[in-house]
Amino acid sequence: MRLAAIPSVDRILQDSRLASAIGRHGRELVVAELRAELAERRAALKGGAGAALDEEAIVAALLSRLELAAQPSLRPVFNLTGTVLHTNLGRALLPREAIEACARVQAGPANLEYDLEIGERGERDDHLEALLCRITGAEAAAVVNNNAAAVLLALNALAAGREVPVSRGELVEIGGSFRIPEIIEAAGCSLREVGTTNRTHLRDYEKSIGPKTAAILKVHTSNYAVVGFTAGVAEPELAQLAHAKALPFVTDLGSGSLVDLARWGLPAEPTPMQALAAGADLVTFSGDKLLGGPQAGLVVGKRGLVERLRKSPMKRALRLDKGRIAALEAVLRLYLDPERLAERLPALRQLTRTTAGITAAAERMRPVLQDWCGRLAKVTVAPCASQVGSGSLPVDRLPSAALRIASSQVRPAAIAKALRALPVPVIARIHEDAVWLDLRCLEDEEGFAANLCGRSLA
Repeated sequence: MRLAAIPSVDRILQDSRLASAIGRHGRELVVAELRAELAERRAALKGGAGAALDEEAIVAALLSRLELAAQPSLRPVFNLTGTVLHTNLGRALLPREAIEACARVQAGPANLEYDLEIGERGERDDHLEALLCRITGAEAAAVVNNNAAAVLLALNALAAGREVPVSRGELVEIGGSFRIPEIIEAAGCSLREVGTTNRTHLRDYEKSIGPKTAAILKVHTSNYAVVGFTAGVAEPELAQLAHAKALPFVTDLGSGSLVDLARWGLPAEPTPMQALAAGADLVTFSGDKLLGGPQAGLVVGKRGLVERLRKSPMKRALRLDKGRIAALEAVLRLYLDPERLAERLPALRQLTRTTAGITAAAERMRPVLQDWCGRLAKVTVAPCASQVGSGSLPVDRLPSAALRIASSQVRPAAIAKALRALPVPVIARIHEDAVWLDLRCLEDEEGFAANLCGRSLA
C-alpha cells in the first residue's frame, strides 16, 4: 500500500532544511504542523486522490505551512477603498506622536493610577481630563472604551430603572448592528419614543415627560440623513425644557469632531463645544473617528454628572488601558496647535488631500500597477468620490482619483482577491464591473510599489 511509502516524522525532522525552521518556530510547532501535513496526505491517498510522498515535497509543504502559521492574524493593509475612517480597517490612523507615547508606557511601568505628587492612588482619567476641558470648555471629563460605552455608562449612571425620551428619528443603528434602543435597554433604562421618524416637535418631548423620566437624550444622526418633510428640535430648546423639568440633557455626537472642519473646506460636523454651548449637560463622542485618535469614548460636561459616572461600578468595566490613554493624550495635545493639525493628524491630512495631489499620485502608480496586471488587465486613472466613513458625514463625498483595473479575462472578484493575497494586502472595491483603488489614503507610495514588485496577477 502506498501509505507505507510516506516518510516517518523522525526521518523528515532530520532534514537539514528544518533546522532553521525549528530554531525560528520551535520544535513543538514544527512537529505539530508536520503531523498535520502527513495526516492530510494519508487522507488524500485513502480517498483515492494522488499525493506526493517524497521527502522533498513534504518538507516544502511543511515550510509553507509554518510560514502561514507564523503569520499574525492582525496585519497591516493598504486601505484603497475610498473610505478614510474604515471601521473594518481600524478607523483613524494614529500620528507618530501617539504611537511613540503608547510604546513608551507599554514597555514598562507607568503612573496609570498613581499620583506622583502626593504618592498615593490616582485616577486614570486625570491624564486626559484637563486637556479635554481646555479644548472643549467643559467642567469635567471622563473616558471609556468607545462611544457606545460612553452612552451606556451615562444612561446607566443617570437613568437606570427610569425612562429616557428619544426622538424616533434618532433611533439609529451603529456599526455591527448595535442600536440605540438596545443600548438604552442594556443600560437598564426604558426607552420613551417621541415624535415620528421624520418630524418631532418640542411638544412631543413635553408630553413624554413624567415622574419616571430621568434624562433627555439627543442622538446626532451621523450615519444617515432624513430629507424632505422633516422637523426636529434644536438643542437649546431641548436643554431649556430639560432644565425646566430638573432633568439632565445628554447629547450623543458619535463621530466627535473637535474642530470646525469647514476651515479646511470639509462639510461641517457638530462639535462638543457647540453642544455644550447649546445647553447640553453631558456630551459623548468617539476618539477614533473624526477626532483622529485611538478607540475611545469621551464624556464631557457638568462636573457633578461626570462624577456620578465615575462612581458607577460600570466605569471600571469600560475603562481604557495605559497605552490608549497615552495615545489619546498625545493626539489631544496636537489640538493645542490647530495651525499644524492638518499636517500632523493622519485622519485630517487624508481628508484634506487635494484632488490634484491624489491624481498625480495615481499617475505615478499606474505603471507600477500595470506591470503587476501584465496583459491580463488594463489600468487607467479615473475620477471617483471618497467618503469619510464610520458613520461620519454619510451623504457627503470628497472628489478623488483612483486606479481602475478592468479585464475581459479575469473577473473583478478574482483581481480583488489577488490584491488581498499580496504580502501587504491591498483592499480595493469593486464597482461597475471593475476594481477601483482610490488613492486618497495612500501615503506610502514606495511601500506600495515594493509590495507589487516582482509579483504579477497571473
